[in-house]
Amino acid sequence: MNITEVRVRPVRSDGKTRGIASITFSDSFVVKELKIVEGPSGLFVSMPSRRLGAGGYRDIAHPITAEARSEIQSVVIREFEKQMQDSEAVSH
Repeated sequence: MNITEVRVRPVRSDGKTRGIASITFSDSFVVKELKIVEGPSGLFVSMPSRRLGAGGYRDIAHPITAEARSEIQSVVIREFEKQMQDSEAVSH
């Protein structure tokens, strides 16, 4: 499956979340609520997850291979950075 669409919504918050994304695969399957998070090593993409009763979280959708995870992270962060640059250009 190919990633055919990426939508990113920047988030203004005091926390570490910088944006929310959705990705579409082969114009036929969408995954929503990926979080773009500011971590110690820079931005990364957190998969949609659900809170467990014990206080932890479990991903409800996630890539199986490292290559798929890397591709998803790359396209989502690239789109996020593009939107941030575009919004800065508009505000100047």
